[in-house]
Amino acid sequence: MNYQETTNWMFNQLPMYQLQGASAYKEDLTNIRVLAAHLDNPQNLLKCIHVAGTNGKGSTSHMLSSVLQEAGYKVGLYTSPHLKDFRERIKINGQEISEDFVIEFIAKHKDFFEANDMSFFEMSVGLAFDYFAAEKVDIAIIEVGLGGRLDATNIITPLVSVITNIGLDHTQFLGNTLEAIAGEKAGIIKPNVPVVIGEYTDETKPVFLAKAEENNAPIYFASDLIDQIYLSDLIGDYQFHNKKTVQQTISILNNETDFNISNEQLQEGLLHVVKNTGLQGRWQQLGENPKIICDTAHNKHGLSVVMNQLKNEKFEKLHIVLGVVNDKDLDSILPLFPKEAHYYFCSPNSSRGLSTEILQSEAKKYDLIGEKYDSVESAFAEAKQNASENDFIYAGGSTFVVAEVPLD
Repeated sequence: MNYQETTNWMFNQLPMYQLQGASAYKEDLTNIRVLAAHLDNPQNLLKCIHVAGTNGKGSTSHMLSSVLQEAGYKVGLYTSPHLKDFRERIKINGQEISEDFVIEFIAKHKDFFEANDMSFFEMSVGLAFDYFAAEKVDIAIIEVGLGGRLDATNIITPLVSVITNIGLDHTQFLGNTLEAIAGEKAGIIKPNVPVVIGEYTDETKPVFLAKAEENNAPIYFASDLIDQIYLSDLIGDYQFHNKKTVQQTISILNNETDFNISNEQLQEGLLHVVKNTGLQGRWQQLGENPKIICDTAHNKHGLSVVMNQLKNEKFEKLHIVLGVVNDKDLDSILPLFPKEAHYYFCSPNSSRGLSTEILQSEAKKYDLIGEKYDSVESAFAEAKQNASENDFIYAGGSTFVVAEVPLD
């Protein structure tokens, strides 16, 4: 198989949460442990930072990678989901894994994957571990896919565990209270491994403290410990806490491991995240006159910050290209959107995309008015056509929407 055929096989033959949702969720780590053993446990050769959280884990992971790159280290970065190409998930110093490595890995192990019913995500995690070990990275930043305790990435023993924050998302898997979700995310806390908490609430802090105490894990609440916050090229308001989280994590690496990152390298890393890592879709500006912003925020916790930032922008008219997936609680997110905007309702090209008819109808209940379009691309093109140079266009509601917006 060539690269396209290989990734199509990965996407279509085995469960993939990004495409299929709940049916792809595995409820234990048996499969990934079997796969890791088959690959000779490459994860045991890696020094890692493990990053979980409801929101911000992707930004935080990319920031950490950028900082460590500035310090001269060879840095593996595993994140999900991807926007345009599967290879975005697996990078070393900002360079995507080669098509050839993906092709050869799948070809070599395809029979094993089929015989053992490996999920898309399990294969991807195994591929990342195998690649990082083969390339002898100095450190690997490993982002959790979903939850923590039962996530396929949770077979590593990291140098530092990081939990960015807790919000109500993926409640069908992780529980419908902040305490329950915090318990799942806290599943990445390991014995004697320091853990950094980005944000906490009255409900989540006791959960983190109890899990850390149970594991004799030193715990650091970044929001309480970091006073001076450095600038970053990631300018979304929600990066405020992510930057604190990164700064606290780097402090632990400096104080408790052999890694050595100067203050200047920390600052340079935060300033050059996009250049160093290729991160996209975080309050990303795609144009000016009219100003065009896209963002992958997709739940109440993330969208509330983004919509507040939108309120502080100056414009004559606001155009919002909006699409969501079918497992979102619309009653929690639609009230966050501004009523004065004109909406371009669309459905991402995914089996999980919510129909434009339902989205338009539900949005109308909250006085969000607009037309529906048969694709993200056509909705975005119409918004650009209608907007004057003093207007503002926002595209989002889902990672899938941003994936279908032209990002250059």
